Amino acid sequence: MAGIAALLTTGLGGTAAAEPPGIPDGATAKTLLGELSVAPDGPLDGYDRDKFPHWIDQDGSCNTREAVLKRDGKDVQTGSDCYPTSGSWFSPYDGATWTQPSDVDIDHVVPLADAWRTGAAKWTQEQRQAYANDLTDPQLIAVTDNVNQEKGDKSPDQWKPPTTGYWCTYASMWVAVKHKFKLTVNDAEKAALTEMLGKC
Repeated sequence: MAGIAALLTTGLGGTAAAEPPGIPDGATAKTLLGELSVAPDGPLDGYDRDKFPHWIDQDGSCNTREAVLKRDGKDVQTGSDCYPTSGSWFSPYDGATWTQPSDVDIDHVVPLADAWRTGAAKWTQEQRQAYANDLTDPQLIAVTDNVNQEKGDKSPDQWKPPTTGYWCTYASMWVAVKHKFKLTVNDAEKAALTEMLGKC
């Protein structure tokens, strides 16, 4: 928890790190992609977002969403409840900047439903909770809310960030998460990721 506490208290007067931790470079991401198991997606039978308890308390009254808003924002000030009272958030998916936290969603880079279809259906509730609140890998990022809603649970063969200059980073994050959590990719998804990593 010390790491979370440090995360939440840094950057009070300045610029917080504006991206998730652990993003591999393009060459590393290509290697990781080659190590992923390729398999058809499983069914969504039994899926429910509640099986991935998220926005849990991370440190005192601060939950995971608030931690990411603090980390990804600029000049973020918070109240005693950890909710931002001011700051700005740049969404790399679409290049927009927002000053109201209500305009920002916290995206699960690899969506919860996609994780369910590619391995997480077999996990314990505790494992799914850890996945949904992961602050140590490039799995959570603050982005424009309607862009995140447009993405939904789509994989990269079905949806890519509108900003093509971010494709390399997005694909690298996606691959890193799938590799860390031993999730599979399907053929179309792997082809899309290969194309996106070609922009690195």
